[in-house]
Amino acid sequence: MVSAPENKVWPTAHTTTIKNERLRLLNKLKANEFPLMTFMAIPSVRHAQIVALTGLDGIIIDCEHGHISDDSMHNAVSAIAALGVSPLIRIRAPASDIIKRALDTGAHGIVVPQVNTAEEAAAIVQYAKFPPQGLRGQGSAFPAIAHNLTIPEYMLSANQTLITCVQIETVQGLANVEAIAAVPGVDLVFIGPNDLAQALLGYVPARGDEPEFLSALDRIRNAAKAAGKWSGRLVNDGTLAVGARKAGFDMVAITGDTKALQNWYKAEIDVARSS
Repeated sequence: MVSAPENKVWPTAHTTTIKNERLRLLNKLKANEFPLMTFMAIPSVRHAQIVALTGLDGIIIDCEHGHISDDSMHNAVSAIAALGVSPLIRIRAPASDIIKRALDTGAHGIVVPQVNTAEEAAAIVQYAKFPPQGLRGQGSAFPAIAHNLTIPEYMLSANQTLITCVQIETVQGLANVEAIAAVPGVDLVFIGPNDLAQALLGYVPARGDEPEFLSALDRIRNAAKAAGKWSGRLVNDGTLAVGARKAGFDMVAITGDTKALQNWYKAEIDVARSS
C-alpha cells in the first residue's frame, strides 16, 4: 500500500476550518449539539424524503444489511442531501472500490462495520482520502453536487470534511479499540450494540444491565474521547437517546426505518383491537 508522507499532520473533520452549511451532521458534531440519525434500509426516493423530513440531522443508508442497490444508494443520497440532511452510507465491506463508490454518490461520510484492528482502520482512511493523503480516485461530478460545491472545491475540502466512522462490534475490535480510535483520519467510533452483545454475551438484544456489556460500552466511549474522536451508538428510542447523551456519547442513531414502521403499526393495531 502506498503511504502518505510520514509525520504529516492532515486536517480532519475535527480540526477543519472549512465551513459548509450543507454538512449538517459535521456542523452539529463540531458544535457539540448531539446530532440525531437513523438507519434507512428501504429503497425509494420518496421514502428517503419522508425520513429526511422528520427532523433528523443525518441518515445512514444501510448498504450492509438493507435492501439498497447501487442505484438506490445514489438516489437516496441525492434526495436526503437536497433536504439539508446529511446522508452517510454504511458500506458492506472495507474494500477500496466499495468506499470509492459510496463516496462518489456525494455522501457526507461512510460507516464501516466490524473494524477489528488499527491496520484495518488505517486502510479505510487511505481509501477514503484523495492523494496525497490517501488513495481515493476522482472521476465523478456527483459528489460535488451533494455538497453544493464545484469539483475543484470538493477536491480541496473532502479529505477534511467527510466523516469516516468505524463500528466496534466484535471481541477483537473491542480488544483493539484504543488503537483503532487513535488512527489519524478516523473521526467517529460507533457501537453496533446487537453484534457486540452477540459477541460478548451470546444473545441479542442485551438487557442493558450486563456488567460485561456495560463495561464494553464505557471502554469504547472512553477510547474515542481519549483519542479526541467522537463516539456514538445505536439506540431504540428517544428515552435511550437522552440516556446516551448523559453518558457522554456525542451522537446516536435512533433505530431504523423498518423497525420504526413495524413498531408503530403493531402498537396502534394492538390499541385498535384492545376493545
